[in-house]
Amino acid sequence: MIEDTVRTWVAGWALSRRTPPPVEKPWGLFVEVPDNPAEVGRHVLPEAEESLVRAAAGAVSEPRTWLKTPAEPETLEPWMPEGWIVAWQDTGHLMATDLLATNPVAPEGYTVAAETSGAVTFLRVLDASGEQAAKGQLARVGDAVIVDRVVTEEAHRRRGLGGFVMRTLADRAVADGAVLGVLGATDAGRALYETLGWKKHATLAECIYQPLES
Repeated sequence: MIEDTVRTWVAGWALSRRTPPPVEKPWGLFVEVPDNPAEVGRHVLPEAEESLVRAAAGAVSEPRTWLKTPAEPETLEPWMPEGWIVAWQDTGHLMATDLLATNPVAPEGYTVAAETSGAVTFLRVLDASGEQAAKGQLARVGDAVIVDRVVTEEAHRRRGLGGFVMRTLADRAVADGAVLGVLGATDAGRALYETLGWKKHATLAECIYQPLES
């Protein structure tokens, strides 16, 4: 179950971020991440087995390559070869929910703008002056959607816009026939999503290849 959820998340993330499609590797999936100064690519392992983690990490020679897998970071740390560090601050949460339509209404003073490009829907919440107050997007993979890049601008926080974005994306997904929602959350995001009925399925440990320069 977790393995399938991880694969769905990776497929949707790649669509959402417009990267090349995930490539199958003996240990899982690899996604190239072009034009990103912090990350050249990521290995995502659906199963956090020591031999697979060591094999994936050992195959990496390019700095700023990431490795992500459903495990606690302290479990992963002793498995990582020299040059790898655990990105404790970036540890995330794999979450999912059965999608429900709730017919959300925009808070007073805000309007919604949405557009769809291929399998990806982009949602923006605008304030009275037409400036972006919040945003989010989703990518469709089979009967699932992957929610991504949900952000509320600082001046508009604590007004329910994050929850409104999530509910509006869910409504659009349901109308399109999707039944499952999946996402990778930060700690702050997890707190919001749990209030909306999303459940954590696994911790997403993250490591980065960052060898010391000689």
